[in-house]
Amino acid sequence: MAGPRFLDQALFDELNGKAAASPRRRQHHNLHEVAEPCHRLLNALQPDTYIQPHCHRDPNKAEALIVLRGSLGLLLFSDSGELLETRVLSPQGECAGVDLPPGTFHAMVALEPDSLMFEAKSGPYEALADDERGAWAPREGEAGVAEYLAWMRAQFPA
Repeated sequence: MAGPRFLDQALFDELNGKAAASPRRRQHHNLHEVAEPCHRLLNALQPDTYIQPHCHRDPNKAEALIVLRGSLGLLLFSDSGELLETRVLSPQGECAGVDLPPGTFHAMVALEPDSLMFEAKSGPYEALADDERGAWAPREGEAGVAEYLAWMRAQFPA
């Protein structure tokens, strides 16, 4: 087993730099080995990254998200794409994170440059199935992403 790995500002700065340079405008950093039952990772996000609304249907895939830097806008949707709730997540704000039960459609937008979150959920990693992707929203790389991202961001007026 490896020794302690510190989640310090130098690591956060490195990840945010990689996110800013990435075509996807985000960067993850696994703290777990692929075979471990509990997946723990950091995700650095820039404001122009797009995360398609999705859920994890596996009853063992609850997901906990805690914002460590910046702020994220969390959007919660019904299975048909109706926006149910929004919440700003920020370490300086009223709410720093969320624990999402399996089957909850959600998406996030970075409301500040260099936002960063810690994420935990059960492993192993499995790519999203078609029914876990919000069919009402474009997939990453498809036409309409810029407009949908603008709509999601507009749910969080400054």
